[in-house]
This record gives sequence, structure tokens and C-alpha cells, in this order.
Amino acid sequence: MRTKSPQPQYLTIAGKRVVVLEMDDYEQLAQKADVWEPPMPERDADGKYPALKAMAVSLARDILRSRRRLGMSQNELARRARISRQTLGRIERATSKPNTKVIDRIDQALKQAEAASKG
Repeated sequence: MRTKSPQPQYLTIAGKRVVVLEMDDYEQLAQKADVWEPPMPERDADGKYPALKAMAVSLARDILRSRRRLGMSQNELARRARISRQTLGRIERATSKPNTKVIDRIDQALKQAEAASKG
């Protein structure tokens, strides 16, 4: 079964040809390219982020950025942290709030990978 390919529109802006995609298509492509990061939650009436949701996004972004900097795939980090790739995916999308044991496993796996890359 083939999935529908995004249908881009082309524009010229400041002399450069650019591609315009629907937001859903862009987000899908960004996730496939592993450059996507979860967005911060909506601010409340006082302009503040909901604390737990904002913390989940902050954690997700930190893990994503560290993993990418080290050139690790989700599969590799999950294996090193002894968690499932699906669990890591949910954490990186900020849809799961892991317990401290899981966070420690991920942290240790990242630190070990960083030490190995320097050694």
C-alpha cells in the first residue's frame, strides 16, 4: 500500500525558489527526517505554560538534541537505555511522562555514548 505523497507548491521569494507544503505534510516529513521537535504547549490566560506539559517537552527536546548530536538512532539509544524504541518515541514526542528510573537509563546511555565518542 502506497501512502500519498505531499503535493508541494512552488514560489519564488527574494529570488529563491521555495516549496510550500501543508503543515501536516511538513510535520510528517520532518518527523521522517528526524528534525522535528515537539512544540511547547499553549500558554494559559496569564501567558504561562502548563508546568507538567512544558517539562515533558523540555525533556523530550533535550533527549532528541543529545541523541542527534551523538549521531544515534532511536533504536540505538533505546537499546543502550534498555527500553523499547516505542517508549523512547513517546518520550521524544512528549506524549509520555517517564519515571526517574527510565530518565536515568536514558541519561546514562547518552553519557556513555558521549564518553565513547571522545575516547
